[in-house]
Amino acid sequence: MKLSSLADDALLALENLAGTAGDLGVPSLRIGVTGLARAGKTVFITALVHNLLHGGRLPLFDAAAGRRISATSLQPQPDDAVPRFDYEAHVAALVNERVWPQSTRQVSELRLTVKYESASFLTRTLGRGKLHLDIVDYPGEWLLDLPLLSKDYRSFSDEALRLARAPGRTALARDYLAALQATDPATPENETDARALARAFTGYLAGCRADEHALSMLPPGRFLMPGDLDGSPALTFAPLDLSGHPGAAGPSSLLAMMERRFEAYKKHVVRPFFHDHFARLDRQIVLVDALQALNAGPAALRDLETALGQVLTSFRPGRSSWLSSILTRRIDRILFAATKADHLHRDDHDRLEAILRRLVARGIEHAQFRGAEVEVLALAAVRATREATVRHAGEDLPAILGTPLPGEAVNGDRYDGQTEIAMFPGDLPQEADSLFQALESESSPAAVDSESELQRLQEKEKHQTGLRFVRFRPPALERTAEGLTLSLPHIRLDRAINFLIGDRLA
Repeated sequence: MKLSSLADDALLALENLAGTAGDLGVPSLRIGVTGLARAGKTVFITALVHNLLHGGRLPLFDAAAGRRISATSLQPQPDDAVPRFDYEAHVAALVNERVWPQSTRQVSELRLTVKYESASFLTRTLGRGKLHLDIVDYPGEWLLDLPLLSKDYRSFSDEALRLARAPGRTALARDYLAALQATDPATPENETDARALARAFTGYLAGCRADEHALSMLPPGRFLMPGDLDGSPALTFAPLDLSGHPGAAGPSSLLAMMERRFEAYKKHVVRPFFHDHFARLDRQIVLVDALQALNAGPAALRDLETALGQVLTSFRPGRSSWLSSILTRRIDRILFAATKADHLHRDDHDRLEAILRRLVARGIEHAQFRGAEVEVLALAAVRATREATVRHAGEDLPAILGTPLPGEAVNGDRYDGQTEIAMFPGDLPQEADSLFQALESESSPAAVDSESELQRLQEKEKHQTGLRFVRFRPPALERTAEGLTLSLPHIRLDRAINFLIGDRLA
């Protein structure tokens, strides 16, 4: 898929050249952090920065373990038109209030400067010993828009309607599909009709994203995160049923209006995101909340696999070199991370990694073929639980201890956010392939036409997984004997940092 024209590539090359000239004093590394809704992007960045600033426990981060980092500091970000990642507010929410920070809803950026001593004598003698880390936070849903650049409105509508009519979505799309049935694409264009259809379509997407469904294939991405574009014509369109309209409609028809707005969405929303942010990345971490999909059932897991396949083939991976960094940036390292590993006992972490590896197999193959390095791991950027062993019915069971968020329910008991509990969340399958083979072997049921039938199928799928994951509050931070607050606890955050930046501090 070609995402940019030759003119775009030439402009990117000029901008990269200017950026390289600006880096002659101190080199910079741009790291993209993305993931679909509630994957933990904000928490990951906050924990990464907090641990680097406060000298966190990072034994698997080579530069920190070797005591070669002399100082880490926040700096003014270089992009004046991009909102700053509000690190201070996010860390206050985690540390002081013990609540999870607000989710990513727009692109934001933060610059962190690391002063270090190289492990190489030659580099230590000649090198600069300083690196700018530009961390770019953006919603993964926006990546689902990149494939739209190569599609016209008709193909977009056909694909969107196939999804809306798929088993497990029909009931969620009921109001939108009813509105479509009463709409003639050849009717004269009308702003009231366009707004009503866009509102119904957005409501359907919001229903798909709800926790109990946890579906991931929800383009266009800005419909659920409109920001300052809310209400603009570029976001006031919807897929139409064009099965009875094989040809073009009149220039003043509703169909022509929707086509113009779809093209405006690509021009004013999708392409600027690609050009201004996505095409300038050097490294990428993709956070995946596989546990939420497992919670919601096999349909959500299948949908997540499809969405990740769309997302990951949009990347521009490749082996980096001095020349390539000037002419056209490529992502030379991609880390796929299954978040919320603290919701499982450590015995299941390898299984979670295996499930993630299976989910992103298509993206891994695409990236490695083009020369990028790829890593997969299970992590918790902020560890909210502790491990324990609980004796039940004469048997010792591995369990986790934590404080559920207010309103979370376990076995019919609803918690207030103050009570710590021990629970056994269930075991993941020993072989990831067996889980996906079971999904592939299921016959596709007939379309679900009622809310009650949809609920029945979801409950059946949950029982088939045998898993239940509860959301926990952030931990109360430990303090030293002198009263100093320690850094945020984590699981494998150090491995993630080492993969993303370790080679640049060697």
